[in-house]
Amino acid sequence: MASVTSTQTSAGHPSTGGGQRRSRRSWGSTVAGVIVLCVMLFPLYWMLNTALQPESGLLKVDPVPGSLDLSGFSKAITDQGGHLLTSLVVSLGAVVICLAIAAPAAYGLARFGLRGSKTIVFGTLITQMVPGIVIANALYNSYVDLGLVNSYFGLMLADASLGIPFSIVLMRSFMVSIPGEVIEAAQMDGAGPVRTFVAVVLPMSRNSLITSGLFAFLFSWSDFMFALTLNTTDEVKPVTLGIYQYIGAHVGDWGSVMAASVLSAIPAAILLVLAQKYIAAGITGGSVK
Repeated sequence: MASVTSTQTSAGHPSTGGGQRRSRRSWGSTVAGVIVLCVMLFPLYWMLNTALQPESGLLKVDPVPGSLDLSGFSKAITDQGGHLLTSLVVSLGAVVICLAIAAPAAYGLARFGLRGSKTIVFGTLITQMVPGIVIANALYNSYVDLGLVNSYFGLMLADASLGIPFSIVLMRSFMVSIPGEVIEAAQMDGAGPVRTFVAVVLPMSRNSLITSGLFAFLFSWSDFMFALTLNTTDEVKPVTLGIYQYIGAHVGDWGSVMAASVLSAIPAAILLVLAQKYIAAGITGGSVK
């Protein structure tokens, strides 16, 4: 009996030790993750901290604000509110254009058995490797001839080009995984190609559509190169260009500059929080058939 108990005890030690090691590794991973997160979020915290102390110089900001001074935000809203609205309009328009082009293109590449479809997909990836300044300079000459310089639609179209390649690749990988029986059933019920695409494929591709639209919005919202190159007046000035010029004109008023930066980060942060589950499903959905 004693030998049996000894055997059970000795057999149980490795399991206990393994559980302790896993627990230590889990705690170590958690601590490392928290440290990395703090390092990444510190610039955002310092930006908000500086915005709440508008009267302090950039080098005299307290680590923790003693009182909340929102005068920097009120000044930033007064000076940059119109530019924020411009960025919102341009970004939403870019999302509509991007999805209107990328969704049918992805469906065609995924389902129509086009010759050279893999080459086309590879080519869309290559376009993302071209430097933005090269594209902006080429677009400017074309925009002058087409009369699209200093126009909302021109900037929407340029910003949409940033998200179209990514959206095509993402949605194509998702649409390839849609069971062919579903599409065949819709066609047997009398649905044509367009109706099948609109009524069946798009609803089933909701996650990839939301993910593509979100990234298209973020690409457009953060764009600076097209905003600087394709606008020669103040008629269409996104917030990225507004903050750039704001720093040059108010280099001593860092509180207002940081407040404008905080305001410009809020829409993107809200969208990322609201759409995080769709992003995870949209990016991984096409990897499992």
